[in-house]
Amino acid sequence: MRVSCLSIQYQRGMAISPACRSRGGCDLSEVPAYTEFAQSRLRVHTARKVRGRPAMEHSASVIDLVSGVVFLLLVAAAVLAFCKRFRLPFTVLLVVVGIGLSGLEPWAPAFLEPLVGFAISPEVILFVFLPTLIFESALHLEVRELRRNLLPVLTLAVPGLLISTAIIGFLVAGVTGIDLAAALLLGAILSATDPVAVISLFKQLGAPRRLTILVEGESLFNDATAIVASQILLAIAVAGYVSTNTVVAGLGDFVFVFFGGAVVGWVLAVVTGFVLGRVEEDAMIEISLTTILAYFSFLIAEHLLHVSGVMATVAAALTIGSWGRSKISHSVTEYLEHFWEYLAFVANALIFLLVGLQINVAAIADAWSTLLWVIAAMLLARAVVVFSLVPLVGRLPGAEHIDRRFQVVMYWGGLRGAIALAIALSLGDFAYADTFVVLVTGAVLFTLVVQGLSIETLIRWLGLNRPPLADRIAESEARLSARRTALASLPRLQQEGGFSARRTARVGTALELAIEEAEQQFEDQRRRELTRESEYNLLLLKCFSVQKALYHEMFSRGHLSEKTYRNMVYALNVEADSLRYHGTLPRIPPRSRFERWSRNTWMRLVQRLGMGLLDDYAESIRSHSTARDYELAWAGYHGCMRVLATIDQLSRLSDARGEVVAEVSALFRRWARGARKRMEHVMQDFPEFHQASEQRLAERMMLHSQRDFILAQRRSGSIPNSVATGLLQELDAEIRQRRGYDTTRFRIDPVELLRKVPLFEHVPEAEVPRILACLKQRTVPARQDLIREGDYDDSLYLIARGQVRVLRRNAQGDEEEVAVLAAGDFVGESGFLTGAARSATCRALTPCAIYELKRRDLERFRRSCPELHAALQAARAQRGEA
Repeated sequence: MRVSCLSIQYQRGMAISPACRSRGGCDLSEVPAYTEFAQSRLRVHTARKVRGRPAMEHSASVIDLVSGVVFLLLVAAAVLAFCKRFRLPFTVLLVVVGIGLSGLEPWAPAFLEPLVGFAISPEVILFVFLPTLIFESALHLEVRELRRNLLPVLTLAVPGLLISTAIIGFLVAGVTGIDLAAALLLGAILSATDPVAVISLFKQLGAPRRLTILVEGESLFNDATAIVASQILLAIAVAGYVSTNTVVAGLGDFVFVFFGGAVVGWVLAVVTGFVLGRVEEDAMIEISLTTILAYFSFLIAEHLLHVSGVMATVAAALTIGSWGRSKISHSVTEYLEHFWEYLAFVANALIFLLVGLQINVAAIADAWSTLLWVIAAMLLARAVVVFSLVPLVGRLPGAEHIDRRFQVVMYWGGLRGAIALAIALSLGDFAYADTFVVLVTGAVLFTLVVQGLSIETLIRWLGLNRPPLADRIAESEARLSARRTALASLPRLQQEGGFSARRTARVGTALELAIEEAEQQFEDQRRRELTRESEYNLLLLKCFSVQKALYHEMFSRGHLSEKTYRNMVYALNVEADSLRYHGTLPRIPPRSRFERWSRNTWMRLVQRLGMGLLDDYAESIRSHSTARDYELAWAGYHGCMRVLATIDQLSRLSDARGEVVAEVSALFRRWARGARKRMEHVMQDFPEFHQASEQRLAERMMLHSQRDFILAQRRSGSIPNSVATGLLQELDAEIRQRRGYDTTRFRIDPVELLRKVPLFEHVPEAEVPRILACLKQRTVPARQDLIREGDYDDSLYLIARGQVRVLRRNAQGDEEEVAVLAAGDFVGESGFLTGAARSATCRALTPCAIYELKRRDLERFRRSCPELHAALQAARAQRGEA
């Protein structure tokens, strides 16, 4: 990549080689900044002295450092208490307090001098705080919800950030005289959002779940985009020349660094997950492994492989937070969450206090005219990105519309924070380094103070803080039910507490008055706001809560796997949110077509690329998928039956109309029948699997009964604690052994199958063992494709159990059912004999057990068994199937 070197002589006086001067250009690899970038995409320079103060790690002794950090934590705790008392944004106030502490420097007492002398270092932000903040945020992000909103999130995080970079760069270059390449670098720095204050406010105000996912998801991904884009633009700015080759090379580097980091993080998370799976009930080891993963993924990606450390940590956390959840011991999960929440609190507290200490108000005031243009460009760029790209994405096929109010909050809630400041501080000897530090600091201060303090007012003005009708009714019902319960328990409390009758009567009278008041308010609210449709939705929401409680109980006792439990709860959350905010159940089932499509695509990829080496792995995936489908149906059926058993009680609490109760009951009966039908398919086609599952369930229930008895005896003191602990450990080990399903029960006797298949009825007895040796059993979940129309493969499939639909596309491209095949049938003889493209799609209607025979295996005994070949030819002539 050749560039002109004449413009590289900035104010710092960078040397130009005579060769470059004579050629009028040079290769970017000869430019020191680009060499540095190519060797390490994000290696930060040693922190410079800021405002005459040395960087934290060089200025303080160990004692000063420890005392300074402890004092900052003390300040953060005091600020947090103040914010909770007066409902102020925590991180915004931290910055303000940091500025105040910085202003105390001339008058600070001796013991405070190390504190006010602290200066934030980019290395500390990027390598100490950033992995913690990213990992904690991604770990607690609902991956299924993120996947549902992935298109708008990635649109804002990647193309959106690049568009914002361009708008800020061209505007700033046009009005301030800063070089275009340098202005684009400033645009990339200021396009990274840091919505910590906004997310905290969302949780406090109860903002919609989807809005939180959109804002937090964008921030996770655009941090990586901004860092990578900044390093590429820094190299171009130092080179001083932009050509087509420069742009193409920069885009190539961007793609490699961005997605390479994601791959690195995923691989490390998978390895960590397998290690976690071998650790049993040890909080210290499991929490340590997640901590190692957070930092190790960042360091390996950045320093060893030179890809995005941010994307590596994001991918690692998302993987552990979804697939890896089942590897973490159930008893450790709560400790793990509290541990990462505390680490994130410490990181946020220190980082925003240090940002406040970094801000030089005098320098910002001196650059006010340029800063105003930068802020205006930043706000304009954010507006263009949010209000143009988000509606555009919402119009794509299959995409969900994003409410205009959400867009307004996403625009104004795009605060800037420590990432932008860290990138600015890492510019080293770049010509505009000092200028950019001041401008970025001023822009960060503006977003935190102006936008951060006004975002709550905006949310209230848009009505996003107002709970939906369902939540308001639930609040009134809960208040009324609590008072009724207290009144009913008053005689017992009088007897146990020894209260006088007069005092009890006085309390009872007060409660009766409070109940009358709550009943009147509740009736007024129902009369004003409650329609028949909303009453139906409210009862549905109560039923969903009953199901969710049951699923949690099943999971905690080992009756549901982690994946199934989270799938069921996620489905209920999606349905509940749709009822709350849209008044209807979602049209697309929560376990959407994407899961089936991804599963089918992955299986086809394994079959095509595995060349027979991954057959056992593929069969394991199929068997577990069938078992999981059964588990989902089993949990769904019992969830519906629990609702039907309690719906009368639920309706009495909410005074629901009789016709509404009947309609909701009919809905759950229909869902129960559907789930029962899916269970019966497995029970009929795989009775061995069903019987083994029932046996495991019965054994787990008996073990839990013993465990509950031991716990009760320990609480009462009947059993010494040491004895109870040993017994509980033995029972827990037995319960763990009986969790999950025995997928080996899906295997069936192939001889039994061959006797049923007309294709093999004339095969000589001596050839049967040879055929059996070539057959490979496959377990196929419902709705998975065996054969796809137009694909090329040469396998013959023998249906042992289950049903398979044969589908062909008509002239309009829609699939039409041709036939339904059952046990004893076979499909695929045309491709098996000729290798031609498949003429139809064969899709499992129910969970199926099949045997696969490949064409190359047939060639082994084709000559010695002409009867089989003749039978295949006859079958092909009789039906033109796949």
